[in-house]
Amino acid sequence: MPITLTDAKRATIAQKLADMRAIQNLILNNERQFIQECSDNDIRSRLQDMIEDDEKNLGIIETTITQYGNPAEPKEKVQKMVNHAQEMMQGSDLSLYEKMAQHELLKHGQVLSGLVVHKAAQVVGTDVKEALAPLNTVNFENRAHQEQLKGVLEYLGTRELTGQEPEEGFWAQIQDALAAMTGVLGSATTQASDASDMDILTLIFMDHQKAKTLMREIEKTQDTNKIQEYFGQLYKDLIAHAKAEEEVVYPRVRSFYGDGDTQELYDEQAELEKVLNEMKNGEPGSEAFKQMLKRVKDMVGDHTRQEEGTMFAAMRKNMNDSQREQMATEFKEAKKRLQNQMQ
Repeated sequence: MPITLTDAKRATIAQKLADMRAIQNLILNNERQFIQECSDNDIRSRLQDMIEDDEKNLGIIETTITQYGNPAEPKEKVQKMVNHAQEMMQGSDLSLYEKMAQHELLKHGQVLSGLVVHKAAQVVGTDVKEALAPLNTVNFENRAHQEQLKGVLEYLGTRELTGQEPEEGFWAQIQDALAAMTGVLGSATTQASDASDMDILTLIFMDHQKAKTLMREIEKTQDTNKIQEYFGQLYKDLIAHAKAEEEVVYPRVRSFYGDGDTQELYDEQAELEKVLNEMKNGEPGSEAFKQMLKRVKDMVGDHTRQEEGTMFAAMRKNMNDSQREQMATEFKEAKKRLQNQMQ
């Protein structure tokens, strides 16, 4: 009996990630509008910094969704909420203070969504935790933004009620609060880089690690339902990864990596796809399935060692940072399209 590729729990998490992406776009639209409405240069500067963070955070959410490998659309009620919020923010019924108060609540909700997704990942599987790890950065940045927004709201509220600005040293208090929070959450990943996207080598390596995790999970369990769940994810991940590499990476590296070595990578992935399709149509947990899994594990191991060893070295030597970042963007777009086709 053919294996079902989509697991209900994973699909639910995928929808939550899609909700977060929709909210992140709303957050960015709000902040861009606030800059237009605000005349205070200090607040405008802080909003501009938030926009830069949130543009990166949107990219991280997009990367996480692609690494997770289960594309979805946001819930209808979430999309309705986003549309309503946009209308409210663009209207004139609310003051800037009132609009930013609603915005702070959006940030708070985004933090909670990130935490809930991480808790769910711990329940569903190790591979899910690995795929969602980049969200730590988004959670940290949103917490930091909340502290700043509280200060902005205190400033705007005081001025709106009294016509006067808060006491001197007000912004220094906000920086102290941020510094204290950084001390508590200092282990979280932060966005120190100005790169427009992740390096392609990092993305490929992350895919390799996730595939190896899924194979270990399959080997550890005797539960046929779990085997089906893990293999369904492994199948989708490996097929999308391979086809995205064949579309974006291999044609670009052939000139400096060599025809023979590049063709070997194509051939290995063609053979891997054949075995995966045999497993897809097989019986999970059967002896034949276990033997094919061992074969897949060996093939993936050989393939990743070649890529991470000689191909990565050739790419570092022949491509600059900007070129590798651009390839990462194209690789993610190809994977996203392939994942949607499989879905």
